[in-house]
Amino acid sequence: MSSSFEKYQKRRLISSYFSVVISISLVLFLLGLLGLLVLNSKKVADYFKEQIAITVFLKDSAKEVEITQLKQSLALAEYTKSATFVSKEEAAKEHQATLGENFIEYLGENPLQNSIDVYILADYVTPQKMEEITNELKSKGFVDDVIYDKPLIAQLTENVKRISFWVLIISGIFTFIAVLLINSSIRLSIYAKRFTIKTMQMVGATKRFIRKPFVWRSVRLGIIGAIVAMIGMGLVLYYLNQSFPQLQLLGDPVLLAVLFAFIFLMGVLITWISTFIATQRFLNLRTDDLYY
Repeated sequence: MSSSFEKYQKRRLISSYFSVVISISLVLFLLGLLGLLVLNSKKVADYFKEQIAITVFLKDSAKEVEITQLKQSLALAEYTKSATFVSKEEAAKEHQATLGENFIEYLGENPLQNSIDVYILADYVTPQKMEEITNELKSKGFVDDVIYDKPLIAQLTENVKRISFWVLIISGIFTFIAVLLINSSIRLSIYAKRFTIKTMQMVGATKRFIRKPFVWRSVRLGIIGAIVAMIGMGLVLYYLNQSFPQLQLLGDPVLLAVLFAFIFLMGVLITWISTFIATQRFLNLRTDDLYY
């Protein structure tokens, strides 16, 4: 009979520990994913910004040396990510492929112009800076026109600001919720041991002596939960990097190491603090209050 009861108690204990680890790992995993979103939100925004090009149309009278100098100056400009010269013949081929017919035969001439597609670095993709770059290029006498998608730039800039603000707000709220959930799981596991805590206290054990094994046990569970969460984060990060290599999610290993270290420390700190507070509460309760 005693052996069966001990086995039952052991199964309950293992089940309790398993529940705590699962709770901690899920909460830390979701917190880690949110951290990945925060760290990569600027990278994703920069990626879309750098897909927008300024097209510089050149006059037919532009000399070869002028075009060459412009290409070189654009390649060396601090705002340029890349610059590609597109001849009027290449532009005509692209239009023919898009339209599915030879419009030059219909018109009798090629109405298109030589152009340079300039892709701008993300930090310069704002309405003000794009306008400055455009005015600088238009000032050259052999440049016929400079165009880019102004409404898209304005909308993208506004959306990036709005999304960044709400991501920070949600991150703060979710971090608070994560602390509460892990704290609740720890408190429930300590609650099941409240009579053991009070019994040890009644036979003369000090608060520090009673608290120590509970704290270390919870910290170990927090470490296990954090490791499980980091493994899950690693798998998700690997899958996303394989699916979207252009985002270069693994391009900054230092930031990723900081994020993983943060998740690990959160698992340790939250479980340590929660266990300390929970055990302290039951240590300070009167015996009669343990039944409520």
